[in-house]
Amino acid sequence: MSEEGLKVAEDKMRAEGVADVAIDSFAHYYRQLEGGETGMIREADIEPVADLPTADDLGEPPDRGAVLGKAVMIKLNGGLGTSMGMTKAKSLLEVKDGLTFIDIIVRQATDLGVPLVLMNSFATRDDTMAFIGDRHPDADVDDFLQNKEPKIGVDDLTPVQWPDDPDLEWCPPGHGDLYVALQTSGMLESLLDRGVEAAFVSNSDNLGAVLDPRILHHFLDSGAPFLMEVVPRTPADRKGGHLARRKEDGRLVLRETAQTDDEDLEALQDTSRHRYSNTNNLWVNLVALDQVLRERSGVLGLPIIVNRKTVDPGDKSTPEVFQLETAMGAAISVFEGAEAIEVSRHRFAPVKTTNDLLVLRSDFYALTDSGHVEPAGDREPGSILVDLDPDHYKLLADFDARFPAGAPSLVECTCFVVRGDVTFGPEVAVRGEAELEAE
Repeated sequence: MSEEGLKVAEDKMRAEGVADVAIDSFAHYYRQLEGGETGMIREADIEPVADLPTADDLGEPPDRGAVLGKAVMIKLNGGLGTSMGMTKAKSLLEVKDGLTFIDIIVRQATDLGVPLVLMNSFATRDDTMAFIGDRHPDADVDDFLQNKEPKIGVDDLTPVQWPDDPDLEWCPPGHGDLYVALQTSGMLESLLDRGVEAAFVSNSDNLGAVLDPRILHHFLDSGAPFLMEVVPRTPADRKGGHLARRKEDGRLVLRETAQTDDEDLEALQDTSRHRYSNTNNLWVNLVALDQVLRERSGVLGLPIIVNRKTVDPGDKSTPEVFQLETAMGAAISVFEGAEAIEVSRHRFAPVKTTNDLLVLRSDFYALTDSGHVEPAGDREPGSILVDLDPDHYKLLADFDARFPAGAPSLVECTCFVVRGDVTFGPEVAVRGEAELEAE
């Protein structure tokens, strides 16, 4: 049944106009699923990573303009912000001083004088590019589309059918699809033709991820094909993935929680053993990427992540499906000579929840003319904990309704917890540790 299932999946993707290389990549992971591959990385097969070089020790490039002329900023922009109840591109959310993620990212790229390229999904492309055309018509911005693949039924390994909402039959292949999509879209060839050698890749919801000319110069000078920015893990990172070194060949690998057996979870969560967390800020040598993709016929062979979900994520009673995904950071194990560098937490401040959004909108962060979002005074990212009651603040509409006058002052706050339904008026300041509980 599974061989028939693969053919049905390939035909379905081809009918949707998915590129042959992307179909071949899907088939590679389908066969791994069929063969029982889980993508698990055993603790016995890896070892901790010792001290890494730090970005703080890097000097300015001798010719800043020449170095920047070889670079592009690529932002992953395929998310809809559904966890916050959004139905459009998350990057179009207003986050600071009346500006959206996209407004600030365009400002960052324009200030540096480097092109900006977005990896959009079918769900985000139209809204995002129309917004940029209206607000930033002269900006050097382009985009390419992330691929899509069918969800696979757990029972028979065939593409799931869901006539009530055919869009639910499809899923993105994870952000590891970046490399295939760059090639199949023609964007990789276009960038190389422009003389671009290095791509700085990051998430659009992480405004701390600004292309740093010092790291760019270090990356190009090192000759490494791939560089991952990491930060020291804190207790807050203990349940997330980490960097490790594979015993078999000494290569760096990224292990996600979904790739960890239950018996190894204690080791995964030991931040004194596995000390570095991936920021998803990555540097990719495009010449090396083009060579590897050609050698492997477009199939990089990233470690598979098998996500088991329901066809309708909002309805747990719907049939179970497999979503075959890969992580773009996992490419660190594919490129021989790939490296990692420790960076400041200033470069890692993603907005995943309304808790994060409140901090970003508040005076805890300041926005510079060049688009840098920096903590005010001597504060450090992560030095504040905000925990809003999810029953009343998780969804953006509910969150906005309870902060009609904007975010309270948090510049002197270390911990802010709200339980129950509280609406905040103007000129509210939170200092030190504060907890509110509504009856």
